[in-house]
Amino acid sequence: QVQLVESGGGLVQAGGSLRLSCAASERRFENFAMGWFRQPPGKAREFVAAISWSGGSTSYADSVKGRFTISRDNAQITVYLQMNSLKPEDTAVYYCAARPSYYSGSDYYEETDYGSWGQGTQVTVSS
Repeated sequence: QVQLVESGGGLVQAGGSLRLSCAASERRFENFAMGWFRQPPGKAREFVAAISWSGGSTSYADSVKGRFTISRDNAQITVYLQMNSLKPEDTAVYYCAARPSYYSGSDYYEETDYGSWGQGTQVTVSS
């Protein structure tokens, strides 16, 4: 397992932007596919975005496509989630997750696809 620590959450007005970061403890970071999930108040956790170990493949939930961008810096052992044009419905606790993978794709959409999780960071979007 790898330890993950998210940061960058906060309060932002609708239409604004935030960038979340997820720092990993594992130096073999390039051996892991990474994902972002979120849990809105009173709802189940849901998939947001995923990125392959190389960064060459990304996947997004339909609700964030075109507004959010996932990226990674393997040298800094960090994955990012750039969130633009934020909406009140984006309000949630955001979690990053990791799974060992040498697969070139990023179609890891389920919580059960991942073995390591961060503690979460709160994002609140006001209308």
